[in-house]
Amino acid sequence: MVRKIGIDAGGSLVKIAYHEQEKIHIKTFSNHELDQAISWLSPFLSDAIVYATGGKAGHFKNINSNTCHIVEEFRAVTKGSRYLLQEEKGIQGEEFILVNIGTGTSIFHVTEDSYERVLGSGIGGGTLMGLGHLITGKTDFHLFTSLALKGDNRNSDLLVRDIYAPDEPPIFGDLTAANFGKAHLNKAATEQDYLASVMHLIGETIVLLAGQAATKKQVKRIVFVGSTLTNNKPLQTVLTSFHKALAYDPIFLEKGSHAGAIGALLS
Repeated sequence: MVRKIGIDAGGSLVKIAYHEQEKIHIKTFSNHELDQAISWLSPFLSDAIVYATGGKAGHFKNINSNTCHIVEEFRAVTKGSRYLLQEEKGIQGEEFILVNIGTGTSIFHVTEDSYERVLGSGIGGGTLMGLGHLITGKTDFHLFTSLALKGDNRNSDLLVRDIYAPDEPPIFGDLTAANFGKAHLNKAATEQDYLASVMHLIGETIVLLAGQAATKKQVKRIVFVGSTLTNNKPLQTVLTSFHKALAYDPIFLEKGSHAGAIGALLS
């Protein structure tokens, strides 16, 4: 029987975590499916206590204020990430930089018993959905990731070697000089190329901010969580591509998309 449910109701998705048969199970609904999420929860509400976090947690508080408790969002995602880091990677009690990529991005310095939000950015999953729609006219996250996987950002992004050609650049030539800086020049670029550029824009911005936080806090381990990473190989590739230059240790968690919901569940 389900006695406790954790919910992370964010700007785009509703993530649910619950204990059943001594295991944590997860479910996901889009915000457009809010009624479906509530219908799924309804059979449990007479016996289970709900712990909700995220910007739209109030929707669930309104269903039954006696059985729903609000959990502070940052505390939930850091607590859930600590738990998953131990469960999935066997890492416990060590400090790390946590990068939560949802609709936007929050970056935390997390220790064994505390956390601090050090940076944030409006670049995140909402950026992918917005620019993806402008490029394709569609609103399908999985379509955007599959198109990006087939594309080549070098057909759309202006690289350092493009600026210095035919001479040798003074720094690594494949670094991005300007995201989408070639889009108006290369008429042969495709939607796939543009989506690949979007992934580079998001990934490069996030990893450089995370790298600054890691340097400031003198921490090498960077843990990436958030629903934007779900089955998103192109973005994960960008997020790991700087690890030699910036000397960080990137970690992705299997259930990292539900770190906030799991943290709420564990409250």
